[in-house]
Formats: sequence, C-alpha cells, structure tokens
Amino acid sequence: MLGLTTWFTIGALGMVVGTVLLAYGLTLVPTERRRQLALAAVVPAIAAVAYGLMALGFGGLTTADGATVFVPRYVDWLLTTPIHVAVIALVVGASTRLIARLATLQALTIVFGFVGATLASPLNWALYLVGSACFAGVVYLLFTDCEALADESADDVAALFRKLRSFVVVLWLIYPVIWLLAPPGVGAMDTETTALVVTYIDVVAKVGFGLIVINDFASMAAANDEVADVDASIGDGPDAAD
Repeated sequence: MLGLTTWFTIGALGMVVGTVLLAYGLTLVPTERRRQLALAAVVPAIAAVAYGLMALGFGGLTTADGATVFVPRYVDWLLTTPIHVAVIALVVGASTRLIARLATLQALTIVFGFVGATLASPLNWALYLVGSACFAGVVYLLFTDCEALADESADDVAALFRKLRSFVVVLWLIYPVIWLLAPPGVGAMDTETTALVVTYIDVVAKVGFGLIVINDFASMAAANDEVADVDASIGDGPDAAD
C-alpha cells in the first residue's frame, strides 16, 4: 500500500488539473452562462485545498471507535455537493426555493454522515440512516420537481439535466457503501484502502461533472451558432429581396 499521503497527494494533483481544465472550458461557453458554470469549476478547486491539507497531515480526527475521520474531506463535501445539486437544478431553471431545498438536504446528508462517523455504535448507525434519508429526499426532488421542469425545457437542456442527474446519483450512491465498509462502519476496508477508493471516486465525480456540463453547453452554443449562420445565409440568398 502506498500510504495515505500518496493518495491524498494524487487527489490534490488531480483536482488541480481538473480545475485548470474546467477554467479553460469556461472560455468556450457563452458569456451569459459563465457565472453559472463557474460553480462547476469551483468544486475541484475546493477539493484541491482539502486534499492538500490531508496530504500535509492536517485534519485527521480519531473517532469514538478508534478510527480516523478526515475533517477536510467532509468540509469539502459539505461545500461542493450542494453546489452540484444546485447546478443540476439551475440547468432546468429551478426556483431559488427548490434549489435551497435540494442544497439543504444534501448538506444535511454530509453533516449526519460526518457526525455518525465520529460516534460509536449504535448512534453512528442511527445518524447514517438519517443522512441516507436526506439523500433520498435529494433524489426524490431531482426525479419529481426537477424532472417536471425538464419536461418543459428544450430537448438538449433536458438531456443534459438527465445526464448530470444520472451521473451524480449513480456515483454518489457509492459513497454510502464506502461508509458502510470503511472503519466508521463495519470496518471491512482499512483507512488506506478507503482513502484510495474515495480519492478515485472524488476525482471522477468532481472533474467529470464539470467536464460534462461545460462540454455540453459549449456544444449547444456551437450548434446555435451554426443554426444562426444557416438562417443568415438563407436570408441573404437570391430570393431574400422577393
């Protein structure tokens, strides 16, 4: 095993590279979309700081069961996962109220997961279940209220929403499984193995999400430009003056 420092360093580097890629991608999308999509680029930047701190040995907390929980990781998730659900909802023009409900439920998922990880059984399992219920609420809203908005959106926007929703829900369902198998749960994985798995999933989830949303909006903008050029050429054709 290469060790915690190695995995955290790899995570930090992956997030830095991802942030640079997403920052460049922002230059390819329409100006009016950049502020919204900048949120996607902020996510790996926050994670890079968290992983950097963990690589330097900061943030380890010994739990009631003697396991180690890394506080920067949970702070990262507390800040970034609500951003992800907010971006997904913004794609289909969700209201501020709906976005606040999604972000709050997602933040509570992380809070209960963290507090549960620091406590001994059976309190850890009780809070794990409460956190899981909060995440179920997030999924419910994405498949009901947000889906209704997607049905009223343009086909390309609805397709992007559903792609991002599937990407996030499928990947995030892995995290509760990791929690169960990690030292705060049943302990089937040791701390180093948990760090390896979480680092890999984190980089894929955070950088991959940003690449999908920025790439799709850039493609939409390019397609709209092509349509506009075709319309302009037709308007300037030989029959335009008739």
